[in-house]
Amino acid sequence: MADAQKPKKQIVPKKNPMPAQDPAVRSRNFNEVALGYSPETAIAEAGRCLQCKNEPCRQGCPVEVDIPAFLKLASEGDFAGAIAKIKEKNALPAVCGRVCPQENQCEKYCTLGKKHEPVGIGRVERFCADWELAKGVKLPEVAPPTGFKVAVVGSGPAGITCAADLAKLGHKVTMFEALHVAGGVLMYGIPEFRLPKAVVQAEVENVKKLGVEIEVNSVVGKFATVDQLMEEGGFDAVFIGTGAGLPYFMNIPGENLCGVYSANEFLTRTNLMKAYQFPEWDTPIKVGRKVAVLGGGNVAMDAARTALRLGAEESWIVYRRSDKELPARHEEVEHAHEEGVKFAFLTSPTRIIGDDNGVVKAMECIRYELGEPDASGRRSPVPIPGSEYTMEVDTVVVAIGQGPNPLVPRTTKGLEVNRKGNIVANPETGATSKPGVYAGGDVVTGAATVILAMGAGKVGARSIHDYLMAKKSAK
Repeated sequence: MADAQKPKKQIVPKKNPMPAQDPAVRSRNFNEVALGYSPETAIAEAGRCLQCKNEPCRQGCPVEVDIPAFLKLASEGDFAGAIAKIKEKNALPAVCGRVCPQENQCEKYCTLGKKHEPVGIGRVERFCADWELAKGVKLPEVAPPTGFKVAVVGSGPAGITCAADLAKLGHKVTMFEALHVAGGVLMYGIPEFRLPKAVVQAEVENVKKLGVEIEVNSVVGKFATVDQLMEEGGFDAVFIGTGAGLPYFMNIPGENLCGVYSANEFLTRTNLMKAYQFPEWDTPIKVGRKVAVLGGGNVAMDAARTALRLGAEESWIVYRRSDKELPARHEEVEHAHEEGVKFAFLTSPTRIIGDDNGVVKAMECIRYELGEPDASGRRSPVPIPGSEYTMEVDTVVVAIGQGPNPLVPRTTKGLEVNRKGNIVANPETGATSKPGVYAGGDVVTGAATVILAMGAGKVGARSIHDYLMAKKSAK
């Protein structure tokens, strides 16, 4: 049949809904909130794709997945083909399907989304990845050994992606992780109810099966510097993906009181150290009756929702702008509302108040109004004189962002950093000021998304491969 005679594709305007746990139930457990598509729903959702010739969705994917191709295969029920197509570019599909902000990436450019809801690309990706994890993972082909050794510092999304891509190209890769479990922020930062740790570990195991060695409890900058890895360890190149693990504080009175946590500590104790299973696990965490989380990003939402699950009666997001400026994903804000998280907008603390024992008992706040937009494009909050009030709280979690882990930059001679301590790296190649040393992810950009870090890992791997091949040709 000629193209002109083909029946017009029927448009399905709305995404197939994602099944989820009931909010009243899930707010008191750590089981995954989103339950995933059935095969029939995955086929139906993938079938909504218009298969545009110009493939606009692809420009929004930092790891370069051929989105229309995998959706077409999924729409035909060929889930094995779909996941194989995804894994040509993406080493962590089960992770990305859960935590990638698709609404600001691939789905943002979806043609269907101009008049209707975009295709649920991430939801189909998650289904395909989970389908393969359940059926048995087929590993991609690995090129013959090149004879080169590469060290990857940090096993978060940037490091894992870089390591997987380099291993597939035939290089011998060792990944060094400071903590006792590989996965970086995927393990310590993102809660179990959004990203089950068993899923992360399954993805890490698949990377190990490509030949990547992982050394845990290995703090680069302590047991060995980057220079020592290259000079004494025999590594031909190094990729630094140590992330943004340095919490920021507000520098207000009372931040050193008992009951004040950085979001990093609060979430690490809960996620990686399984504080919610104390005493079966060794790490306790104290959450009072009323918790205030300072900030409005995804990390703040994670902390506020975690506090409810740990037994808090009230969990508040305290944010100095309005709900329209919230930087968190819409889905996370929606889930927080459904679970009972309360919001104090246009509000910021001026000091935290303690009792005679140095334990948090209240927080003094001031109300704001919005002025002109600042450099980020969001309207700047302006304090309202005389609007101070006191909020009773037992626990305060500071979730206003985090900076680069400073250890590797401090212990690496000749490695250029900017005024914030981020490693200066060429965005096109990941190359740093040191020959053979590349960097990517949050340690370069500051705290950003998992998928952007993965994109940087891909860029770094490609550049390291080119560098090593040029080295080989010069011999």
